[in-house]
Amino acid sequence: MEVELEYMKPGEIEARSFEIIRQELEDRGIRLDPAQDAVIRRVIHTTADFDYVDNLVFSSGAVRSMKDAIENGAWIITDTNMARSGINRRLLASFGGECRCFMSEEDVAEEAKKRGVTRAVVSMERAAALDRDVLFAVGNAPTALVRLYEMIRNGDISPAGIIGVPVGFVNVVEAKELILETEVPHIVARGRKGGSNVAAAIVNALLYELDPSRGIQKI
Repeated sequence: MEVELEYMKPGEIEARSFEIIRQELEDRGIRLDPAQDAVIRRVIHTTADFDYVDNLVFSSGAVRSMKDAIENGAWIITDTNMARSGINRRLLASFGGECRCFMSEEDVAEEAKKRGVTRAVVSMERAAALDRDVLFAVGNAPTALVRLYEMIRNGDISPAGIIGVPVGFVNVVEAKELILETEVPHIVARGRKGGSNVAAAIVNALLYELDPSRGIQKI
């Protein structure tokens, strides 16, 4: 069977992909909120899943608040090294920020075992102890969101934002709903869908909106 392929450079592939997404959204009669456009389209680009048009929930002003935090040097805290690896750390560093993940640190694992909690819980607590603004990008561990909710409720932390997009079946939906109850700027993938790749895609969308050379064309 003969297959006709389009041969393109990497940058051209991305541009063509976003054009296809734009056209499919248009064909479906969908017009995105301009403030959310870049985030939703990059998540669709990452997943090839148009359900995120409806699944992604944004608190009022969340995108602007998170971009302001990044511009002011906020650190990004992830719950997996996979998410950390997918984030454009060079661009983040240009704003004075760093991307950290505590999950694989030996003392985190030891403390989690001793206390009978997940490493994600301990990792969120480590991040909360940092003396700086932090933005959480959670794509895997619902217990990370639960612990963040508890610390926010107790007044122990006031993060710059929470990207809550863990994937799965156990406690995932419930943990996301807790974050939706908070006043913290948040972007949440309601339901079971999500993942580390989605968390990284959302962070990158925010970063690229701040970098004109990487921004995508608006609908």
